[in-house]
Amino acid sequence: MKFAMLLNGAENEFEPTSPEEGEAAMRELYAWFEKWGAAGKIADSGVHLQPTSTAKTIRPRPDGTVAVTDGPYLELKEVIGGLVVLEATDIDDAVAVASTWPGMWGSASVEVRPVFDHSM
Repeated sequence: MKFAMLLNGAENEFEPTSPEEGEAAMRELYAWFEKWGAAGKIADSGVHLQPTSTAKTIRPRPDGTVAVTDGPYLELKEVIGGLVVLEATDIDDAVAVASTWPGMWGSASVEVRPVFDHSM
């Protein structure tokens, strides 16, 4: 069964104080992917999203056209910074994997949700 692991936090909260700190953080993340990938728990390594300042929001208008605006739809203190798709037996198994995510610093959090299976 697949689960989305949504990576949430305050945008730009983690700013390495040095290149060495940034490299150390990336090594931890790569090690996490290596560990859980080898265990068969990573269905898709997902995506790391660009800042919300690069976003476009599309909203329907009553006349059937759409309005396109710069930035995110809502002003939020926390944003989704990325996602990983996990393969797990159940939500408890997915939570056990997600609980080891090394990117939880400051106000960061991880949300786990089941993914719909639309296969036919």
